[in-house]
Amino acid sequence: MSMMRLISPVVPTLLPTDTADKALAIMEDNRLSDLPVVQDDNYIGTVREREIEDWADHDKELSSADLSIFRPAILSSAHPLEAVRLFAHYEVDVLPLIDFDQKYLGAITKDSLLKYIAETSSLDTPGAIIVLEIKPHNYSLYQIARLFENEDVSILSSQIHTLADGTMELTIKTNRTATDAVTSSLERHEYKVKEVFGDQKNMEDVMDKYALLMNYLNM
Repeated sequence: MSMMRLISPVVPTLLPTDTADKALAIMEDNRLSDLPVVQDDNYIGTVREREIEDWADHDKELSSADLSIFRPAILSSAHPLEAVRLFAHYEVDVLPLIDFDQKYLGAITKDSLLKYIAETSSLDTPGAIIVLEIKPHNYSLYQIARLFENEDVSILSSQIHTLADGTMELTIKTNRTATDAVTSSLERHEYKVKEVFGDQKNMEDVMDKYALLMNYLNM
C-alpha cells in the first residue's frame, strides 16, 4: 500500500513566521496538539502545544525557537506499519510524510492509520478472533495454520505480542464465526486458547439471554 493513501486532508501546516498565538488557535480549531512547520514545501519541524503554551510572549514567531529539534517524520517509501511504531515512539497526533529530499508531502493522523489497520487486518470482515498463548519454543505458524485448514477455517490475519515473561500471544482473525471445531483441535495439540471473540455460539447465547430478559420485563 502506498503511504500517500494514508495522507489526511484535514491537517493544516504552520509557517515559521506564524506566532505562537496563531499556532495555538489553529491547533484548537483542528483538535490537534502538534502541527508540522513547512516552508516552501520543506519540512522544518513539528511544534507541540504544551511547549509553546509555556512561552512568555505568545506574539513571538515560531522561528524564534529551534524548530529542527523535534522532527518526527516518515519516508514515503516506508511501510505503513512503521508509522504505527513512530506514533507510539513520538506520542504525536500527526506524523509528517516526507521524501528523500525532506520535501513535505502531507501528514498522517491516527484516524487514517487506524482505518488502514482495520482494512488490512480484515477486522471489518465477518469472522471470529482467537487468541492463543504460546511458549516461544512451541511457536510454529505453519503448524497452527495446518490445524485451521484441517477444520476448513482460513486465517485472514495474525499478530504476535510478546508478554513480559516471554510468553507469546498470537491473535488470529478467521473467516468463520463458528470456532468450536478449530479451538478443540488447537487444545488437543496442547495450544492454550486464551480468548475467543465473535464466536457464533457465544453470540447465540447472548441473544438467548437477552430474549429471556425481555420476556421477563414484559410479563
